[in-house]
Amino acid sequence: MRLAIKFVSKSNFLFTHYSLPTIPSSRPRFPRSLASISNNFTFSGKKKSSLWVQRVSYKTETQLSDLMESGKEIQELNRNLYPAVEPYSTGFLKVSDIHTIYWEQSGNPNGHPVVFLHGGPGGGTSPSNRTFFDPEFYRIILFDQRGAGKSTPHACLEENTTWDLIDDIEKLREHLEISEWQVFGGSWGSTLALAYSQSHPDKVTGLVLRGIFLLRKKEIDWFYEGGAAAIYPDAWEPFRDLIPENERESFVTAYHKRLNSNDLETQCAAARAWTKWEMMTAHLLPNDDNIKRGDDDNFSLAFARIENHYFVNKGFLPSDSFLLDNIDKIRHINSTIVQGRYDVCCPMMSAWDLHKAFPEADFKVVSDAGHSANEPGIAAELVAANEKLKNLLKN
Repeated sequence: MRLAIKFVSKSNFLFTHYSLPTIPSSRPRFPRSLASISNNFTFSGKKKSSLWVQRVSYKTETQLSDLMESGKEIQELNRNLYPAVEPYSTGFLKVSDIHTIYWEQSGNPNGHPVVFLHGGPGGGTSPSNRTFFDPEFYRIILFDQRGAGKSTPHACLEENTTWDLIDDIEKLREHLEISEWQVFGGSWGSTLALAYSQSHPDKVTGLVLRGIFLLRKKEIDWFYEGGAAAIYPDAWEPFRDLIPENERESFVTAYHKRLNSNDLETQCAAARAWTKWEMMTAHLLPNDDNIKRGDDDNFSLAFARIENHYFVNKGFLPSDSFLLDNIDKIRHINSTIVQGRYDVCCPMMSAWDLHKAFPEADFKVVSDAGHSANEPGIAAELVAANEKLKNLLKN
């Protein structure tokens, strides 16, 4: 197949459409131990040149920047999810007088550590989360955050803040005797990944962020106070109708009252409505299996209670722009941002703001995707981002 190639100005910004395979984007920025090498790359005698490569008949354009030394062959990154693997070790770590978190390890026990930060908050992990990583190269660590998944006590809000979770990540890293690791997080996981890496930049070898959520007021208002209702009015009305008209000035506040009711059925009814609203909007195309999660009281109670708890408290962050204001602390870390163009839960404005504040990170916009990491185009970019970091570490 012919390749059309032309030189363009340097940029980290790329759009992809995933009806067909693509040529991957690769703009190496090296780990600290390899940083000195990055300035020596050339292509056809041009230092720091950029290429725009379009595969004829494919609906994608990908920039390849600083990819190789002259004469080296361009190799495509794997974009396919890896086969399912089972954990080789699991455990529970007591992180406070109240909370105990579940953790697991899979893949290569001697591989490069990567920690997966799940969404919500309150969403918990699932076996499919392991498939974004090469199990022969990565030591894959998953854990359920406070109150979520298998962690106990279930759906507990006490001593459950962003800063508690950051401390838990450090306690888990030390418990597993890991000196530094790659961090991978989507949706709320991207929020936590940014907050953790800004708190402990020396412990992070690379960042992969998806469905960016910066926990700003305008993001909460968009999704929970009527903005996204313009796109999903059919999904919005059951969420809205649970709340009497005289309490609709703030749906987040009204749901907080019900999710913390002394009556369990009142809690569960609110949790189901809250969870279904998000599950019905998380994919570009409806996903019945995802929507059915809203009917699971065990899942939805933790998901809704913990999410709402964080949103009422503004993520426990000191300011609305806190994560953007502290980007300088992580500017040196090899990072990739993956965003679905039609993400309704975490609309692209947040990924765009992060891209502008953090232009050093690769920015991948998937043209035919919404919010979920399980949508084909997003999954492909997430695997490719991990592959890029893997190759940098291997070389």
